[in-house]
Amino acid sequence: MSSGLNDVKVKNLKPKDKIFRVFDEKGLYLEVNPKGGKYWRLKYRFAGKEGRLALGVYPEVSLKEARDKRDAARKQVSEGIDPSQEKKLTKLTREINSQNSFEAIAREWHKKQESRLTERHSKYVLRRLEADVFPNIGSRPINQITAPELLATIQKIEKRGALDISHRALQTSGQIFRYAIATGRAQHDVTAGLRGALTPRKKQNYSRLQEDEIPEFLDKLEKYEGDLQTKLALKLVMLTFVRTGELRGAKWEEIDFETKEWHVPLERMKMREKHIVPLSKQALHILKQIRAMHNNKEFVFPSYTNPNKTISENTMLYAMYRMGYHSRATVHGFRGTASTILNENNFRPDVIEKQLSHGERDKVRASYNHAQYLPERRKMMQWWADYLDKLAAVK
Repeated sequence: MSSGLNDVKVKNLKPKDKIFRVFDEKGLYLEVNPKGGKYWRLKYRFAGKEGRLALGVYPEVSLKEARDKRDAARKQVSEGIDPSQEKKLTKLTREINSQNSFEAIAREWHKKQESRLTERHSKYVLRRLEADVFPNIGSRPINQITAPELLATIQKIEKRGALDISHRALQTSGQIFRYAIATGRAQHDVTAGLRGALTPRKKQNYSRLQEDEIPEFLDKLEKYEGDLQTKLALKLVMLTFVRTGELRGAKWEEIDFETKEWHVPLERMKMREKHIVPLSKQALHILKQIRAMHNNKEFVFPSYTNPNKTISENTMLYAMYRMGYHSRATVHGFRGTASTILNENNFRPDVIEKQLSHGERDKVRASYNHAQYLPERRKMMQWWADYLDKLAAVK
């Protein structure tokens, strides 16, 4: 009959004035301290010397688990491995891997880039890493990350429709890997093998603002000293991301302040189907400001020279030029900016596309679909307006 321990004995051991030990078998014993702590230990011999190995604390480590650890340690001894040294090496390796994790090296790399980046762009790069990359591979040792593993991370971004962001994430990851190589903590840039693995970015026909450029633009727009109506038109087009022609031709009869909707008739829409724009609190406030500015009962943005016409095609664009955005951004580009950011923030692609009025090709079906996803679109448009307010507050 075994003279070792059993679960009842272990559970019922009471502390004494001094530390005492209760032995099991094959060098395993339980050490009980005066405060009642119970610690599993293993006594073994390696290379003619006695060694001790900590195996955990009871009851977190049960008797059975302690015996399994003992047997594993004894097997190491039989294979010429010192369990204590192996444990120290494992702990050291874990610490080194933690220091050499993708996130740790990425933050170190980012710190070194701060001096050459604007503060806003620097924050944007780190924010994208924190949102899209760190949750998946941040804790992994950088020299253990494989190309398929990184690709799976990047493709998660791609699947939500944020093609620009997926390409930038891959590019940034490549810079981090090359920094790790230069500092002796990685041997290969796994991004080199991923060229061509992502969906190509859509060709951009219009210059547009990137997310990290919006705060500066909003600040310049707020300080713009040109025509107030033009300034408000730019604010409204950012909030609604409609096409320029749709905004210029806006009529008061299309605006419903009670339902908080703007109904754009099909004759002014590119896809020749009527379109509903849910109006955020911010958009409604701007429309009320405009209505108080002039007494034109037909057009929201009438021409100053001819009240029977609207502002010209280039009115807003030239204002952007005067603000310093010639060749950097266009009014139409706000649509692409909004689409990218909304996709990044996990709004459903179908809802975004509908709000962008990328129309239904089936004309019969389209005539019934102008209100499709309207509750979701309403929430999305208010989120977008609040988001722009947050960016405007960035200094």
